Amino acid sequence: MTPITDISQLDFSKQYTYADYLTWQFEDCVELIKGWIYRVSPALKRKHQRIEATIFSTLFNLLEGCSYQVDSSLFDVRLKKNKGCDSEVDTIVQPDSSVFCDLSKLNDCRAIDAPDLVVEITSASTAKRDYNEKFNLYEEIGVQEYWIINPETNAVKVFSLKENRLVSLGVFCKADGFNEVQSTLFTDLIVDLEELFKD
Repeated sequence: MTPITDISQLDFSKQYTYADYLTWQFEDCVELIKGWIYRVSPALKRKHQRIEATIFSTLFNLLEGCSYQVDSSLFDVRLKKNKGCDSEVDTIVQPDSSVFCDLSKLNDCRAIDAPDLVVEITSASTAKRDYNEKFNLYEEIGVQEYWIINPETNAVKVFSLKENRLVSLGVFCKADGFNEVQSTLFTDLIVDLEELFKD
């Protein structure tokens, strides 16, 4: 088989598996959702990078010393509802931040099961995926809490898993009178919106 050394060699009309993904030798970042390829663009905007750094450092500092793992973007999260071998897994995502309460879901290279908390920082190019494909995926796989942060509107939308459905807990935005957003999963996790969105 010819090695895949450039993303242009992939057939975007074809579905792939995690076993395929592991053989790819190019530098471009991609995710697989139900076997379909999605490009992951680097966070070039300074505001996106700052929000990502703020969320990661807040989570890391809060959970330091606990038996949890906090990961940032470009960390592979390999997902299958019923764990399978690499050739049976068709979904691999790279959330902007994620928290794992069960360390058996991790190995040295990647996560092999669903995070408990996922944070995605959305943009015009990723909004459809964050609110649709990834939302459905995270709900199906049992993510307990899902935050979508929108740098354009300075808002955080929070979803919590209730009876196997991700239910909206609201949109938290300074313009609507909110000063902070609080996790229901980690009650000590409170993020100051002014600090999160400051330039």
